[in-house]
Amino acid sequence: MNFQKHIQREGKGTAKLFDERSLTADYATLPPLLQQGWRVLDVGCGTGAISKDIAAKVAHVTGIDNTEYFIQSGKETYADVDNLELIHADLFSYEPEEKFDLIVAARVLQWLSDPQAAVVKLKSMLKPGGILSVLDYNHESLEWQPLPPASMLKFYATFLRWRGDAGMNNHIAMDLPWYFEEAGLSSIELLDAPEFYQRGYANFEKKIGIWSSVAQMTQMVDEGYISNEDRLQAIEEYNNWIQTGAQLMIMKLAEVRGVNK
Repeated sequence: MNFQKHIQREGKGTAKLFDERSLTADYATLPPLLQQGWRVLDVGCGTGAISKDIAAKVAHVTGIDNTEYFIQSGKETYADVDNLELIHADLFSYEPEEKFDLIVAARVLQWLSDPQAAVVKLKSMLKPGGILSVLDYNHESLEWQPLPPASMLKFYATFLRWRGDAGMNNHIAMDLPWYFEEAGLSSIELLDAPEFYQRGYANFEKKIGIWSSVAQMTQMVDEGYISNEDRLQAIEEYNNWIQTGAQLMIMKLAEVRGVNK
């Protein structure tokens, strides 16, 4: 996915962003599920920030990510976590020696053009009775209060169209139960886990400013989806709105679980 290449070019800044993530803040539905003796696979682990939090509650965690810089950064940052292994690998070519009690994938399948194939691959790496947990967004239900400037609404609509044209599912959170069922998983559950960012929240401006960061990418301009003038206008007016009018952003997120029969 080309947007992932954009993220890779951001290098250290993006790695630092991943390092700020935590299990309790960014995968809040998962902790009650974790069991001490489990071997866990974290797919698309980034630098391993959430992986190392999971490792504190289970026997062993393997984290894989297809961006080598993130893995190298995580190996340095979390070198003292003995039961955490970080591997530079692509999901579809990764062949572990052992199967896992739990596989997690947070905010990952939204970037894939064939998420159904990903779920099938993930299931194949589970032990019998193992659990697959996928956490992802419904981007079509993003809420702002009040609405941001029209320039950003236009950019966001264009962003979703660009993603859709590339084969990505903009409402993947809602389709995950069906993907799980088609893959043959059982005992499927959907747990709503929306992200609320309200003015006064410690990282409010940074969190709500994610769409300014996304608009920094020029690929949609290069591919003729939006003019550079409109892109820059969206950034400027949205940043001003964050400072002067923004009160709340809700990103619709859900965790879906299923059991390998």
